[in-house]
Amino acid sequence: MNHFAQSILTLFIAVVTTLPALAQDDKANRPSPPAQAEATVDGTTVIIDYSQPSVKGREIFGGLEPYGKVWRTGANEATTFEVSSDVTIEGQALPKGKYALFTIPQENEDWTVIFNKTAEQWGAYDYDESQDALRVQVSPEKSESMTEKMTFDIAESGEVTFMWADTKLSFDVASAGQASN
Repeated sequence: MNHFAQSILTLFIAVVTTLPALAQDDKANRPSPPAQAEATVDGTTVIIDYSQPSVKGREIFGGLEPYGKVWRTGANEATTFEVSSDVTIEGQALPKGKYALFTIPQENEDWTVIFNKTAEQWGAYDYDESQDALRVQVSPEKSESMTEKMTFDIAESGEVTFMWADTKLSFDVASAGQASN
């Protein structure tokens, strides 16, 4: 191999081995940084990976996030919801796997929480309703306090809670085996 080819190969290897580190740094430095909620519910691992947008004095629901439209429920890549075994969400079956988690915020009615089979996607731009594995209706609540950074919490009881601005939304996850008992 001549010197030029060897130099190009060395440069290529340096770039390829550095890209994963740069990608991680990129995500950590985003205005809406990555976050994760994880818990074990009835022996099932539940993981939510998402990016945390901030309120920054903006009107969130009905403003930044319009009512009646599919939302990625976070920022950047679509939020993902992963379960290690079959579960029920609000009593409805969801097979084990990894899903994109979307919501449809509503002003004066229940929100739709969507578990979509295409987990890896950017935002909701390529959202395809035909890929929905499950949709459930959940009533939002007004929070007791303001949540600046969008946050998910998963309790060991199986209650998943979403909080952002003055809005709180919860849904129940149970092991499919537990749900039938």
